[in-house]
Amino acid sequence: MNRIFTSLLCLFLLGTGVTLSAQSNGNGSVDSLTIVKLLHSYKLDRFYHGTLAEVLRQLQAETGIRFEGNPKLLSSTTIEDRPFNLSLEEVLNRWCKRLQLKWYLNGKDQVIYLMRRTDDPNSQRPGQAQKKYQGPPSASNFTLSGVIKDASTGESLPFANIQVKKSSLGANSNPDGYFTLHKVPTDTNTLIISYLGYKTQELGLSPNLSKTNLVIEMIPEGSLQLDEVTITAQSEALMRPNEAGSIVQLTPKQLAKLPNVGERDIMRSLQLLPGVSAANESTSGLFVRGGTPDQNLILYDGFTVYHVDHLYGFFSAFNYNALKDLQLYRGGFESRFGGRLSSVTEITGKEGNSKRFAAGGDISLLSANAYVEGPIGKKISYLATGRRSWRGPIYNQIFNRFKDEEEGPGPGRRLGGGGGPFGGSGGPSFNSTVASYFYDLNGKVTWRAGKSDIFALSFFNGTDYLDNSTSINFGGLFGGSDDGGINNTDLTNYGNIGSSLKWSRRFSPKLYGNTLLSFSNYYSDRDRTMQGSFTNADGEEREVRNGLIETNNVKDWSLRSDFTYDLNEGNSVSFGFAFTNYDIAYNFGQNDTLSILDRKDKGVLGAVYVQDKIHLSNKKIDLTPGLRVSYFEPTGKTYFEPRLNATYRISSRFRANAAWGKYYQFANRVVREDLLSGSRDFWILSNDQNVPVSSAWHYILGTAYETPKYLFSVETYYKKLDGISEYSLRYALRPGQISYEENFYSGRGYSQGIEFLAQKKSGSITGWVSYTLGQARNQIDIYGEEYFAANQDVSHEFKAVAMRKMGRWDLSATWIYATGRPYTAPDGGYSITLLDGVEEDYITTSAKNGSRLPDYHRFDVGLTCNFNPRPDGSERGSLGLSLFNVYGRKNVWYKEYQIEDGSVYEVDKNYLGFTPNLTFTMKF
Repeated sequence: MNRIFTSLLCLFLLGTGVTLSAQSNGNGSVDSLTIVKLLHSYKLDRFYHGTLAEVLRQLQAETGIRFEGNPKLLSSTTIEDRPFNLSLEEVLNRWCKRLQLKWYLNGKDQVIYLMRRTDDPNSQRPGQAQKKYQGPPSASNFTLSGVIKDASTGESLPFANIQVKKSSLGANSNPDGYFTLHKVPTDTNTLIISYLGYKTQELGLSPNLSKTNLVIEMIPEGSLQLDEVTITAQSEALMRPNEAGSIVQLTPKQLAKLPNVGERDIMRSLQLLPGVSAANESTSGLFVRGGTPDQNLILYDGFTVYHVDHLYGFFSAFNYNALKDLQLYRGGFESRFGGRLSSVTEITGKEGNSKRFAAGGDISLLSANAYVEGPIGKKISYLATGRRSWRGPIYNQIFNRFKDEEEGPGPGRRLGGGGGPFGGSGGPSFNSTVASYFYDLNGKVTWRAGKSDIFALSFFNGTDYLDNSTSINFGGLFGGSDDGGINNTDLTNYGNIGSSLKWSRRFSPKLYGNTLLSFSNYYSDRDRTMQGSFTNADGEEREVRNGLIETNNVKDWSLRSDFTYDLNEGNSVSFGFAFTNYDIAYNFGQNDTLSILDRKDKGVLGAVYVQDKIHLSNKKIDLTPGLRVSYFEPTGKTYFEPRLNATYRISSRFRANAAWGKYYQFANRVVREDLLSGSRDFWILSNDQNVPVSSAWHYILGTAYETPKYLFSVETYYKKLDGISEYSLRYALRPGQISYEENFYSGRGYSQGIEFLAQKKSGSITGWVSYTLGQARNQIDIYGEEYFAANQDVSHEFKAVAMRKMGRWDLSATWIYATGRPYTAPDGGYSITLLDGVEEDYITTSAKNGSRLPDYHRFDVGLTCNFNPRPDGSERGSLGLSLFNVYGRKNVWYKEYQIEDGSVYEVDKNYLGFTPNLTFTMKF
């Protein structure tokens, strides 16, 4: 208890800003009084060499003082000096004298500016929009369009916010970074541009700037600023909720700051958000607002990813070095998305650096990770990443724990991931060769054929291979003269391959379109069989052959086109179509002779949609009505999905939002409940016979209060589900005696809850606290007429995330608390001897999910040291320490049961305890 209290106290102190370095002013730099003290007291006593930009970046990391100036001047000026115990003020005077420069402290901004001696601080001060056009405007109420890019890499920035200063006029960039603003008052207005992980900028328009192809380059946080723009703030936040309420944007750039166990994991980061459960370490999938991972549509550069797990679900298959942006729609998502009941995760991959060649990598106690990117000519850029595990201490700890715990049955244990590796090994082993690893590959080539056309080819492959096979040689153990033996096969291979080819075209400033051709293949092959022979003392030869073989294969080929047409400043119409061809196979049997369940499903899903984003009452009200119409070939039916989203801006800081809609899902991952062998799940296609098409109604209502630094929000949700399916072996007889197709059962359900969020968005300390009160209930006739707690039901969940910037150091901490998940507990057990002499165990059970696991909680800490900065302020390397489950909480994963003499014995199987990790990163 003392360790828990100490950990929580550390989190509290971190979140409330106990000073661990120089006094912060709340925006990431030290205050003016502290700067004055440091100018006199801070001593420099080492060698400095490099451009002035590099040297100032080092001083900024050492002292916390912000230095700014014209980047062209600072990058073209070099310094080579060895101060001997001189004060910072003496060194600045010395360097400025040598370089014909001058410096001054701006007390209001807490920044030291450097400039040429001939420059006027009032007119040439970096940070002022001194190049703002001062003459009369030449156009009014005009349409402005352009693209948002990263200033250092040339990457387009999706979903950036562009606002006309002192106006309600604004827009967001699309997935390719393009934006359009209608009826801009004059061509001398000022734009405010913001994006997660980048400095918020002000850009003054002028008549000589392009009105149809304006290129705006954003400056990453930590970089020295340009003098063409005004920097108004820096966004250190990891995530940003959208005004629509249920949409959250997350930037992979900030992932290194969070605690991790071996990997910087974007899916694990999403689990820290309100409404997304974080109490299940055995899957990287998302349980969003009472939904299951298969009800979450995951799109990576447009193609569907059906399986996201590495290493028993402890890590996701997404390499953060390949990711640029992520949008999570927690409910009420718009009409362009379909085929899922709960949520949408839209991931945009990096295009590759279009300005210079770059490379880098990470190595941790779990895996090695590398990437290369760069331009090919002036119009093509590329990116390639690769990651592979190695049998280090963390990998072995996770592998051995999960492998051992899988060997026993587990009512109340975790759900398996799409037929993933959740089986156990065979009997005792004298010879064993364990081969286990995971890897993933990402590649992308982007061709900007012109100002209006972009072609992008993207590829993804995530694979796990787990071989725990053993062999036993009896060598006369049974008194025979001949050797005999048994081979135990325990082989699992699963993964997801996907690719997409996208053509994006800006037909005009008002019309933008994307056409995408994609392919995705999820596969899972699991072989747990035993075969062998032996000769006993009487010379009798016996053969042994049994076990299970399970395969699941999902293929989809898709063609989709999406268009957005801006009718005017009050209407933006989106429309499109999608076709998907499914080919899904599932087989579950004993050896290769008896097939218990064998399904091969094929079908085409076609859909069209239209929606209109309407701005009313001077843009105080946004309404987005939409309709999606789908035709599903296997059922021969048409499905209508009306949807509506609304946002009301009550004031500049206070807003309300609501959403409503109908959603259908045609490819489902069905739970196979098996109390003795452990619950698993597998993908199949609905047919409206034993597996119906599932559906959901969404009802969402929320409100938020937001300032430049803080956000407070409350949101309620209710989802009504129908056609949920489960496959249960609880009442099955011996294989071969009945049709196992009869074991599919369907029913209905609902989930409801309320979420609270308090977020600090900027400053040296950022983070959030969230609380979710939720309920998920199902009703399936075979379990009775009453509703029971769904497997993913978590009543209470509290999360706290805090991140602090201290010069070159990044400190973070997270704490998670959740009430226990439900499980079905056995009441008793008995054995029956069948006519062939085989004895089988049976159990009697309590009510479906009538028991609860103990509450889940853990505390994680991360510390990262950044070093060797580039002239643009980005880091060339870092060393990160992560401490997972600091106080060693024994969180229960599932319960294992054994039957002896009619009694059931229960044993807790736990998740990971205290686990440290080191990660070293280098960029070139």
